[in-house]
Amino acid sequence: MRRVAMSVAVLALALAGCAVGGDDGGSPDAGGKTQVTFRLWDDQVAKAYEQSFAEFEKQNTDIDVKIELIPWADYWTKLTADVGSGTVSDIFWTNTSNFGIYADNKSLLNIDEKLGDQKADWQKSVVDLYTRDNVLWGVPQLWDSIALFYNKDLVSAAGVDPATLKWSPEGGAADTFLPAAQKLTKGSQFAFNASYDGQSIYWDFVGSNGGVWQNGDAYAFNTPENVKSIQYIVDLINKHHVSPSAADTNENGDKVRDLFIQGKMALFQSGPYNLKNIQEGAQFEWGIAPMLEGPAGRVSVVHGVAAVGSAKTKHADETVKVLEWMGSAEGQKAIAEGGYAFPGVTAAQQGFVDYWSKEGVDVKPFIDAASGKTIPAPIGPRANAGATAVEPILKEVFLGRKPVADGLAEAEKAGNEAIKP
Repeated sequence: MRRVAMSVAVLALALAGCAVGGDDGGSPDAGGKTQVTFRLWDDQVAKAYEQSFAEFEKQNTDIDVKIELIPWADYWTKLTADVGSGTVSDIFWTNTSNFGIYADNKSLLNIDEKLGDQKADWQKSVVDLYTRDNVLWGVPQLWDSIALFYNKDLVSAAGVDPATLKWSPEGGAADTFLPAAQKLTKGSQFAFNASYDGQSIYWDFVGSNGGVWQNGDAYAFNTPENVKSIQYIVDLINKHHVSPSAADTNENGDKVRDLFIQGKMALFQSGPYNLKNIQEGAQFEWGIAPMLEGPAGRVSVVHGVAAVGSAKTKHADETVKVLEWMGSAEGQKAIAEGGYAFPGVTAAQQGFVDYWSKEGVDVKPFIDAASGKTIPAPIGPRANAGATAVEPILKEVFLGRKPVADGLAEAEKAGNEAIKP
């Protein structure tokens, strides 16, 4: 899930009207303007919001938008405390794993009621993610899907066409991926980033084998389809050795990305959140192909970040006005045209495509993935508690120290216990 910014330094915002600071409940500033506070965790995208809100304030001279940047490491702990105390920002970013508890607790503004007319303008897959009990609770801000980055030199030398690769747990002629991966593995060079990474790897394998990760809010790991999917990934690591050891990747999620950037990995299945990292770091020609195809086709995780409004805001009308701007093509123009992320407003999407086209990168595989078959990222009011319970068990599975079927059964039980109210 998107969490690009890890910096603990507060971003210095230079444009007039956009300031960074602590919570103050949205009080009017000294100039008599109504101040609406907005919280997020990504310092790169904050730069785009800085530009966006500067334009908003030109058009709405009675409102001042104050950006509050909270690093990812502290974001959710602080958010929980501030929502509970009633001191949370008027508007804040959330992801799918965390919004459900606030929706269920009636801590959020009902977006259907406030901005329902705009909903048709937003990326439907993200709208669906933030719809709970038939109510939309968030304004889509950005989204990502999954595709396959590839090193052009390495795949050409091996005679591999990355756009045609299919995996099958049954092996044989139906599985063209494993033979290709074995060709691409030489010495210290790996073929593929099989690792403990839900968004880029195992949720997609599960989906592309016809499986699901959840049934409603409950976990549904322990199925024949899922066992076969995870076994295939674990075998890539521990049996076929075409991917790095889980001992190196379980605790360092950036390890596989870095290997790809260093030219030591031929194929890297991931999302657009790594575009800038690869563009800035890779010293070789690279491209983007569709993600691996499984027995059920190509099934990508589509994740999105939404902006939600606090139900306790002291300035509801102004907060809704800012959310309306954040859900408009003009409001998301800077996010798209700066190449930061696919915007949640579909009309702004071309700006992101054009940015990367000028850089010589075709991002169409991500668009195709988002509009094709998808599997959702984890949802539910206690999804984080479930993930915490599941993680050590699944890491043992990826290390090859726990049989896949046993591990999935144990993880499902532990996860479902953890998400109970």
